[in-house]
Amino acid sequence: MTPNTNIAATYQGTKVNTASPAELTLMLYEGAIKFCNKGIYAIEDKNINKANENLLRAQKIIMELRGTLDFKYPVAKDFELVYDYIYRRLVEANIKKDKDIVEDALKYIRDMRDTWKEVMRANKMYVK
Repeated sequence: MTPNTNIAATYQGTKVNTASPAELTLMLYEGAIKFCNKGIYAIEDKNINKANENLLRAQKIIMELRGTLDFKYPVAKDFELVYDYIYRRLVEANIKKDKDIVEDALKYIRDMRDTWKEVMRANKMYVK
């Protein structure tokens, strides 16, 4: 690792360790988006291994988000359905190496992220 890489890794670790649960959720959405985008680029480059690796990471993030749902709130069931749909689309995209299917999943992930940002703003959990 170069010195700049070490600095970036340290910063990212500190950012995660000091983040609130709301900020961590936002980071998960951002990570899923990043890995989907990397998966699309890999599909376009015909790099099957990179596509698989990145789409698997996105799938794991969606499963993590799904696992954090608190079903004492009725909206959790709706979120679970959306997460299930996104996950299934990512699996299908990975099997077929189809960037259009990834784009479909990305649309929902971005919508969920944007909704989460609004929730954070409305509840003063987010400063940006």
